[in-house]
Amino acid sequence: MKEKLKPYILLAPIFLILFSVFSIGIIVCMIQSLGCFPLIGLNEITLDYYKEILRDTTFIKSFLFSLSTCAISSIISVVGGVMIAYMLIRDNKYSKFRKSLIRLPIIIPHIVVVLLIFMVFCQSGVIARILYNIGFINDTNDFSILTMDKNGIGVILVYIYKGIPFIAFMTFSILKNFSDNLESVAMNLGASKSQAFFNILLPLSMPTIISSFIIIFAFSFGSFEVPYLIGPTTPRALPVEAYIRYSSSDLTQRPYAMAINVILTTFSFVLLIIYNKLLKKIYKYKL
Repeated sequence: MKEKLKPYILLAPIFLILFSVFSIGIIVCMIQSLGCFPLIGLNEITLDYYKEILRDTTFIKSFLFSLSTCAISSIISVVGGVMIAYMLIRDNKYSKFRKSLIRLPIIIPHIVVVLLIFMVFCQSGVIARILYNIGFINDTNDFSILTMDKNGIGVILVYIYKGIPFIAFMTFSILKNFSDNLESVAMNLGASKSQAFFNILLPLSMPTIISSFIIIFAFSFGSFEVPYLIGPTTPRALPVEAYIRYSSSDLTQRPYAMAINVILTTFSFVLLIIYNKLLKKIYKYKL
């Protein structure tokens, strides 16, 4: 019993510190979101800030912007990642090299990817200059605005660049195990490769794929640095909107910022609950 408890005892000090900091932050955030901010004379608990935020068109646009960019990038990442994972299990000739290439974008920080996307896709970037030099456009300003645009294309490109390798990495081992055992059986019974994939491999891998989708969606939805650096000024992503209100010199905006943070946290917890339920189902499909 002592040996079993030893790891938990050793981890207890750092766990208590992190838990305390995290808990205090959440408690302060919730209290201020309810309008209790004595520093500026607000002492009453109220839900008015939540009501105003949920009716605010700026908040609604920010929420829809975050939701759309995260959904589009996550769906594209899932489709691309699953396709790459399936291609890897079909061809093992250079699989180690290809798997190394897939892992590379995962370890690159998001800020580095933001700079890369900006240098390549902005109006003075690499692609615009190439098109100008070959005479395809008359001026670099004629190149479509793909960074800091209101549609969030630059933000989506960053999330896709990071999301596809993650999905491929998560899906590869699952597809590999299923492919070795079931695909050959299905093909011996007369199924084609596409039928074996869509009717057998893909349904069995779906719990892992969905859980991976939730992970990258939740991360993208709460991401601050990417939309802050390469996203539009209007509409702003929800974390950026919360930061702008929080850092405002007008301290009356602080409760609104905290209300947005509470909404973000609640949304993340809901995704976490869904993820845990899906994680339990994954083991039912293991061979």
